[in-house]
Amino acid sequence: MDRSSSPGSLTSEQYRQKMQRRKEVQEQRLAQASQEKGLIVVNTGNGKGKTTAALGMVLRSLGHGYRVAIVQFIKGAWEPAEKQAFSPWVPHQLEFRAMGEGFTWETQDRDRDIEKATQAWETALEYILNPEFKLVLLDEINVALKLGYLDVDTVLAGVKRKPAQTHAILTGRGAPPQLIEQADLVTEMTLIKHPFREQGIKAQPGIEF
Repeated sequence: MDRSSSPGSLTSEQYRQKMQRRKEVQEQRLAQASQEKGLIVVNTGNGKGKTTAALGMVLRSLGHGYRVAIVQFIKGAWEPAEKQAFSPWVPHQLEFRAMGEGFTWETQDRDRDIEKATQAWETALEYILNPEFKLVLLDEINVALKLGYLDVDTVLAGVKRKPAQTHAILTGRGAPPQLIEQADLVTEMTLIKHPFREQGIKAQPGIEF
């Protein structure tokens, strides 16, 4: 590491000049970024935090007074704490549809999983096409795509039909390449350590659900 330009090695004046240059670059970028559009956002990867990050965007949108819809494709059977936490916004500002029946190894019925995923997608598409909703979260839909419960091209075609200013967030590990290619913002959560695998610690309230 070259410490000649690290913050600790700079004089006060050198640091001020460096921050001034950084400020000018940032202001130039902000001036150039004048366009607004509804985004296709993908949170994927094996690390924890995909849904949590998406719910942060949901909270921001609610804070701005926007209408939001959440459709859960896999975790619906959990009736998670998030649903209770968001209850003050339901139903006048937030629609929360938990339509899955748990993880596929729990249901052990592929035909029923496909049926439930299809129903969830049909519901999600109604929200996506409704201009009253500023943001639509399709939670764990990437898992349904990866397992073949939904057709990738069908989902992509549906998401592309959204109103120009509507944001769509698709979460879950294993996002297909076609979806990543078409998305505007893609974040991959990388697993470094996990207490379940490393220490045998079970899922806990407030952390996993």
